[in-house]
Amino acid sequence: MNRPDGVTILQSSVALPDPHILSDAREGLNILAAVYDPLVRSTGPERFGPALAESWTLAPDARTWTFRLRAGVRFHDGAQLAAADVVATIERARSPELGGSYGTDGVFRSYVAGATVEAVDDQTMRIVTGEPSADLLDLLVALPIAPRGALDGLPDRAIGSGPFRVVEANGHEITMEAFAGGWHGEAGVRRLRWLAEPDHERRVDRLLAGEGDIATKVTPQGVRRLRDAPTARAVTASSTTCIIFLCNLHSGVCTDRRVRQALNHALDTPRLIDGLFDGAAERLHGPFTALHRAYDPASQPYTYDPALARKLLADAGYPDGIALTVDIPTTMPDEARDLARALTEQYPLAGIRVTIREHEDRIAYAYMVRDKRIGDLCLFDSSPPSTYRVLREKFHSGVRGPWWQGYANAEVDRLTDEARGIVDPEARARLFQRACTIARDDAPWVFLYAPHAAWGVSSRLDPWGPDPDGIIRFG
Repeated sequence: MNRPDGVTILQSSVALPDPHILSDAREGLNILAAVYDPLVRSTGPERFGPALAESWTLAPDARTWTFRLRAGVRFHDGAQLAAADVVATIERARSPELGGSYGTDGVFRSYVAGATVEAVDDQTMRIVTGEPSADLLDLLVALPIAPRGALDGLPDRAIGSGPFRVVEANGHEITMEAFAGGWHGEAGVRRLRWLAEPDHERRVDRLLAGEGDIATKVTPQGVRRLRDAPTARAVTASSTTCIIFLCNLHSGVCTDRRVRQALNHALDTPRLIDGLFDGAAERLHGPFTALHRAYDPASQPYTYDPALARKLLADAGYPDGIALTVDIPTTMPDEARDLARALTEQYPLAGIRVTIREHEDRIAYAYMVRDKRIGDLCLFDSSPPSTYRVLREKFHSGVRGPWWQGYANAEVDRLTDEARGIVDPEARARLFQRACTIARDDAPWVFLYAPHAAWGVSSRLDPWGPDPDGIIRFG
């Protein structure tokens, strides 16, 4: 790959995130990955390799995790990595005083609130969870480690052990320089410059004008523009983000399984994918993508069949159809209004009348969903690459997580609980698949699609591409 002296990345936002607030927002994760390291790194969906931990073990009880740290690691402030830094980081991340992002307050804490976290010696640390937690790495991969002496300065004073250190940061631009002497070795790029450009098309304009080397979150229209561009190209990849409508199973018509199945049969999802994404999205067969361990390749998506939808509604006691109130945000996903329009056009063919309620404030919308104050449906995304997190936070009726909307199936709960105590990942995956099949048939969501992620990349960086987890890295 061509290695220029500096690389400029154009993103919709470039604010320094708090590294310990759980978030799946890829643009923030790009910045964190340049500055910090977790204990383990992602080598693919739900697969992990060494990072600050060179090795680890999980005891047969699926509760006792022991991590051996990499020797000789220095932070940007010169401090040496020690087990006490990892302990202090986890204590900060699970503190009740730490907030959240778009409703994620307390999510990390809910997994490790009762855990014992200790330094065995300078190079060894141990986590003993209160309950079996065979999927704990799903969380630790997203937990950047900072030196204990620098935690009080977060997030504005960002100090990690990553391949780049922050030189200057404001709300519009972040400048980083390669961290000399870091454990990563030579980064190959001396400087990273992150520029905020909220407008999707302007990011592509600026890339083509030579003002940037990478543009994130490129739209299908932007991908078309880049196909014949002489100085840049589009890079696309599948993602674990599921665009869905959550069904309100607390009250209303969606408490009936047949109604929820009818809602899935009444929507022409392939037509949506072709119209909105030029086909650049994967149709969901259930609550997980093909990149999740719970995915069953033998599963089938709901067929588009308005007549069957009408029959299911009649069987549920609604021979004259139903009326739905549907909540949507105006952004995240950006195609929200297009999806609302599709509902109002397609659902009446199955006898479903739709009233749309728009919400401009996306943060308030997230908390409305978290507080279970939705209409019959609400548009949302499910972005964790972790199968266990989705099952626990969104489906488990005993946990009643932040995005759970009343779904209850004792077998799904049992399979999820059993899986967390199984050390063997393949055996765990088989239980997850069974839970996924049941949830698919119960239809607690209207399953839509997983859009492809897309970047615009200058020809100066050929043949650069993002890592398997979709993160921009130059370390």
